[in-house]
Amino acid sequence: MLLNRRIPFYYIFNKIKYDLILVLAINFTAYLITYNFQHLMPEMPLAIPAFIGTSISILLSFKLNQAYDRWWEARKIWGAIVNDSRSFVIQLQNLTTNCDEKTIKKMAYRQIAWCYSLGQTLRKSNPLNNLEELLSAEDIDLLKQHENKPLAILQLNSEDLKKLKEKNQLETFCHIQLDDTIVRLCDSMGRAERIKGTVFPVTYKLFLHFMIYLFVIALDISLIDTVWYFEIPLLLILSSIFLLLEKSARHMQDPFENMPTDTAMTAIARTIEINIKQLLSEANVPEPHQENKFYLT
Repeated sequence: MLLNRRIPFYYIFNKIKYDLILVLAINFTAYLITYNFQHLMPEMPLAIPAFIGTSISILLSFKLNQAYDRWWEARKIWGAIVNDSRSFVIQLQNLTTNCDEKTIKKMAYRQIAWCYSLGQTLRKSNPLNNLEELLSAEDIDLLKQHENKPLAILQLNSEDLKKLKEKNQLETFCHIQLDDTIVRLCDSMGRAERIKGTVFPVTYKLFLHFMIYLFVIALDISLIDTVWYFEIPLLLILSSIFLLLEKSARHMQDPFENMPTDTAMTAIARTIEINIKQLLSEANVPEPHQENKFYLT
């Protein structure tokens, strides 16, 4: 997640450097053709590239809105995960009867592990990475047999709740309350997986890029009488604005791809870990996740 800090120029340039090279090649080609065959080129009114530029702006506006909706939904999902993770541990502490602290701690640590595992799964990294301190060796061996590791962690906690009820350490109503919290966590996981698995139409990006290249060619023909050392930089600046907006939308539309614009799942999971360990009165509470220059992972 980008922070409210100055974004380095290299980060901005790296996002569009290959696109700008292509635009520059198209620009030079169009300029050479119009310069050498000026007598054959039709007169291009500025209204035509202006119309194309307006069309690009409308399409970009739509894509930016849709991309931000996906990014914001992802952030709301992880906000709900924070709330339900805290609630789950508080409910365990207050709704169970004669339940030893070891069992509560085991289930609370599983919830911490679930948050980290879900984030790593969405980013397509190892779901069990760095979870040895949070899960028992028995749990890890069991999770290795499952394709969906976060779902299996929820199942382990659900099974332990069932055992607590069978031992009369959890009343029926309290069991329903805790089970509802697990259902909400499972629902949040499913919504995040839906965003991850739903691809924004690739043809939209291709159509936008085609429109930008067409805009460059049309404007180049319209500026046929303009000197090259003014025309080419102008076209690069104008096209780079469109390309940057399109690239920003493309990054926001995929909030779980391990990029600076991602939802800060690792930082959120660390916050949950801190909160839960403090609820358990643990001594080894970690520090908040540190930002990486201008963004938070």
